[in-house]
Amino acid sequence: MAQICEHFGITRQAHYQKRMRELEREKDNQIVLEMVRQVRRKHPRMGTRKLLMKIQPMLHAEGLSIGRDRLFELLRGRDLLVQRKKSYRRTTIPGLYRAPNLLPGLIISQPNQVWVCDITYLNLQQGRFAYLFVLMDLFSRYIVGWHVSSSLATEGAVTSLEMALSCLPKITSPLIHHSDHGVQYTSRVYTEALLQNDILPSMGAVGNCYDNIFAERLIGILKGEYLLDQPFASIHQVPTAVEEAVYLYNSDRPHLSLNMAYPSDVYRGKSMDVPVLAIPIGEEVES
Repeated sequence: MAQICEHFGITRQAHYQKRMRELEREKDNQIVLEMVRQVRRKHPRMGTRKLLMKIQPMLHAEGLSIGRDRLFELLRGRDLLVQRKKSYRRTTIPGLYRAPNLLPGLIISQPNQVWVCDITYLNLQQGRFAYLFVLMDLFSRYIVGWHVSSSLATEGAVTSLEMALSCLPKITSPLIHHSDHGVQYTSRVYTEALLQNDILPSMGAVGNCYDNIFAERLIGILKGEYLLDQPFASIHQVPTAVEEAVYLYNSDRPHLSLNMAYPSDVYRGKSMDVPVLAIPIGEEVES
């Protein structure tokens, strides 16, 4: 060892000190990785920035600290960075009814000002599907209604709307309901339900996914981070999985767009430090 140290121009003491630092760093890394595993047991594909926020209390309790770049490096070295998945199946057939797009130029500054909605498929075994209908409050990103159905029939959309309406507090300003032109949302029974509750229908342009990008982003999170893109053995398993995913998304997942607050806290007014959302005019909207 003395000859090796002499060859590299360092003392044995310096070598052993460096080795001890490396062992301490690796011990700390293992503690951090266990914290990450604890979070990902509930949030299987949570991204690194949100992971860092979630493990901060545990880091403090252990007397440790780690920055964003080092956490990225640690997870990358263990092949633990989240790989985004992309897939597409059409769930929308355009209906004949048209409503204007009320969002361009709008400043969204409070809950229950705009709701957005969409439908996605969930894989079942043997090539079958279930369908998830979701409604989200745009300011808080809080999921206000959802329903799992075995078909794309309008009843699934109506049921998710009824869930959202059942929890809607009394509001004094108009509520906008924004959707695509799917037949579920353009149907007479659905539009009448909106109008009976003084909700203004709004729709994006046919074929323009950017006009409903916030709802698309929500579905991407539910499927990409909470494993709803994995095949289910039967449709009876799906509602429980969706209910858990919605709860974690609403109450335990910090959002960058909310200054790392939770949607449930923002929706209920417990977290006020949230920037307004300005919808641009004539431009693609980013989530």
